[in-house]
This record gives sequence, C-alpha cells and structure tokens, in this order.
Amino acid sequence: MASSSSSSSLSLLLLFFLLIVSSSVAKTSSRPKALLLQVTKDAKTLQYVTQISQRTPLVPVKLTVDLGGDYMWVNCERTYTSSTYRPAPCGSAACQLLNTTSCTTECYSAPAPDCYNNTCGHGPTNSVANTGTSGQLGADVITIQSTNGKNVLKVVTVPRLYFVCGTNFIEAGLAAGVTGMAGLGRTGASIPSQLSSYFKFDRKFALCLSSSTKSSGVVFFGNGPYTLLPNIDASSSLTYTPLIINPVTENGFLGDASPKYFIGVTSIKINDKPVGINASLLSIDAEGYGGTTISTADPYTVLESSIYRAVVSAFVKAMPKNVQRVPSIAPFGACFGSKNISSTRLGPGVPSIDLVLQSKSVYWRIFGANSMVEAKKDVLCLAFVEARTDFRPRFAVVIGGHQIEDNLLQFDLSASRLGFSSSLLGRSTTCANFNFTSA
Repeated sequence: MASSSSSSSLSLLLLFFLLIVSSSVAKTSSRPKALLLQVTKDAKTLQYVTQISQRTPLVPVKLTVDLGGDYMWVNCERTYTSSTYRPAPCGSAACQLLNTTSCTTECYSAPAPDCYNNTCGHGPTNSVANTGTSGQLGADVITIQSTNGKNVLKVVTVPRLYFVCGTNFIEAGLAAGVTGMAGLGRTGASIPSQLSSYFKFDRKFALCLSSSTKSSGVVFFGNGPYTLLPNIDASSSLTYTPLIINPVTENGFLGDASPKYFIGVTSIKINDKPVGINASLLSIDAEGYGGTTISTADPYTVLESSIYRAVVSAFVKAMPKNVQRVPSIAPFGACFGSKNISSTRLGPGVPSIDLVLQSKSVYWRIFGANSMVEAKKDVLCLAFVEARTDFRPRFAVVIGGHQIEDNLLQFDLSASRLGFSSSLLGRSTTCANFNFTSA
C-alpha cells in the first residue's frame, strides 16, 4: 500500500490543480452532481470507445477508454486548431501531477500544441498496441454531459482539461475514427481526478460496459444513483473490496505508483472448488510483478501460464458431460459445441468462476455470459487467454473487458475501494439500459 506521505503529496497536488482550474462556474450552486460519457463497443477491435467535444470551436474527438491510463491523450499531429489551447509551463502544478521533470526548451517547428518551448513533456502510451512516444502537456476546453443518475441533463463546460499530445505513430491500432485514449487511471491527471477537482464532487466514478456493439454503456463521474431501466439503481447491491496500490510503475520506477487498479484476489474457484495454483503469484512482489488488475485495453482476461493451464483444466472438468469439447480456436484454449449449452445469457450449466477476495465470503462471481464467448457459429470458448510466454508477464491476472461487461464497477478513490455488482443480468437489466434521453 502507498505511504501516508505519498497520499498527502497527491492531495496537495490535487489542491494546487483545483486552484488552477477553478472558476465561477464550478463555484455556483448549479454545478452538476455527476457527469457521464457514453461508451460503445467497436465490433472490429473490441475496444470501448467514447467521444468528447474539445477545443474552440468545439470538435468531436473519439477516444478509446483506457481504465488504467494516466491521462487523456489526443493525436495533435493531425490538424489541431483551437483558440483556447494552453501549454503547461515546465514546473507548473499540472506537470507535477504527472510527476514529470521533462521540459522542452527548444522546439524548432512553428508553435503548435505538440511544439511549444518551456513546456513539460510526457510520453503518451497506446496501451492497446503497447507503443509510446514523446509528447507535450497542455489544456483545452471540453464539454461533457451532466446527469442526475437517471437521465442526461445539460451539457457543462470545463475550461481547462489537461491532456498530452500524441502522434500518428501511437494512434495506430486504435478503432476507426479514434484519435486518442481516455485515461481513467489512478493519477491526479486522469479524467476522473480532473473532473472531480473542478466540479468538487467525490473522487469516484463508475463503469458499466455494454456487451453489445449495437448499444451503449456508460461511465459515470461522481456519486450515484446509477439507474438502469426498468428503474434499477445498479449501485444498491454492490460488494466492496479494497483497491491495492502497486508501488512500481510498468517502467520499473519504485515510488512512482502504477496508475492501474488492483484488487486482492487470493484464490480462484470453479463451481465452488478451489483451483490448484501458486497463490504467491497473486501477490505483488517488490519489483511490482504479480497481482490482479482490471483492464479495458485487453478484450479478455489474461492469465499467467501456470494459472491459465490450471483454470482451463478445472473448467473443462466442471463442464457438464453432455457438452462436447471441440478443437480450440485461437486465442482460446478450451472450446465447446453450443448444442447443449443453455441459450440464456446467464448460461445455466456453465461452470461458475469465482475470484475470491479478502475472505471466502467475498468473491466476484463470473457467470456464463462473461466467461464464454462465441468464437464461431455453434462454438463457444472459455474467454480467458494465456499471457505471452516469451517474457515474464507483468501481472498474474488481468481482468479483461469481456469479463466486466454488464457489470457495474464503482471506483471509489477517496475510500480506496472497488464496488462490483457481478452480472446485472440476474437483476433483469444490462449496462445498455441507461436512459440517454434528456430529462
């Protein structure tokens, strides 16, 4: 866990940041209690895509949602024109939020969002393609929809949302029309942190991803209710588990904590039977390896090799005998004919998978709708994949997008806890059931 001094430093930086972005709009009694972004699933890439309006004049910008991303980045190498763009001066509070000492002192091109002198730099990363480059930090206007948790309300303006300028190079691999990533990670510069600082609501956001490519899920910023049709507050029956801080970033710097969200999985059960795995892999070691994180950049849950083999073996044994195993379809290791698997979305008969958390009574249950995927007609596969074996995987378990669809996840950064619903299908609703019509 992070030290109290680290938490104090982050709180101080957030206070400095609030002083930068505060304005009369945020101080009025009419400021919103919560905000939202609509999220769609791209059929080709399986990425979760949202859209904001940014710049002056406003331009729609499509972004891939990156749950563990440090901040928002946008490709500025494409035409970026705005009368309200402001670079972040080296040493400013905004740069400190990114914990960066990089500073551009001589830029030889004409001044532009990706080329200003005395501007702090940071390396934006494409977490889908695992590529990165250098970039500059700046701020610009965005607009975002407010909500009462049941309907969308008026559009509100944030005069300065800080982001990093990317390039054509790291845009490669993103869904069609997408020109950047929306970082929701555990940093002071992430979108949730900036919005909560500006509008003065709790450092809390909730993610509800639709499993359909034809309907939209939603990200809520701020407190609930998070109401889904037919009038169900999806946050009313959340189970909570602590969020764990990994003190080592993926680049290996101790003391610069990872922006990703980690939970303390202690064991895995299939149909209530423990899976034989090396439990030490589920803990984060001194170098930042191991543990369980949650990702929207990975379409399916990724398991370290020994854990993957044990889970596949146990799942196959637990599958009903009248379900035929068929040849595997890459990247999946266990596939089955769908003939004798229930067509209902909860998938009765499909073995349940439990991620056991801080005690035996606290677990995240994964039902058939989230454990199985249709790989081709009449074939369903276990929607877990093996981590690459050509190098040591950074994490033991990466819970991917398919496993969190139609689940409500609430990230409460003030309390450092995750609230999770397990599948909303059991409550006769889905993440596609938010009412996006105006109140």
